Amino acid sequence: MTRSILIWAALLAAAAFALQWIEYQYLTRAFTTEFYIVLIGIAFLALGLWLGRVLTPSQRAPDFALNEAALQSLGITKREYAVLEQLASGQSNKQIASALHVSPNTVKTHISRLYEKLDVSQRVQAVQKAKDLQLIP
Repeated sequence: MTRSILIWAALLAAAAFALQWIEYQYLTRAFTTEFYIVLIGIAFLALGLWLGRVLTPSQRAPDFALNEAALQSLGITKREYAVLEQLASGQSNKQIASALHVSPNTVKTHISRLYEKLDVSQRVQAVQKAKDLQLIP
């Protein structure tokens, strides 16, 4: 507690000193007005970035454990699983085909087989069911 108080006091003292120095430099016309405007803008930008980082809660991804039993019971192959991962990331058929080095027709076949195995009829449903079954994070 004492340490944080001392840190905040030092930061406030440094900020007060910087403002007094800027005011003195401005009054003596050491630099142009644009310089002071940029300097104050940079200070507010740094303060905003720092406050945003401090006040925004970190969003750690929960630990994910693949449900191997569900994967085997559904009979999903490794290639179909790779297509499912790409589906979950929002890729189109052409993008999936490019990433997996297969033709778009092969991707369509894998997707239709996934639909049958997951008992769904749409991409969003397939991804949601895979998440529910802990097949994808």
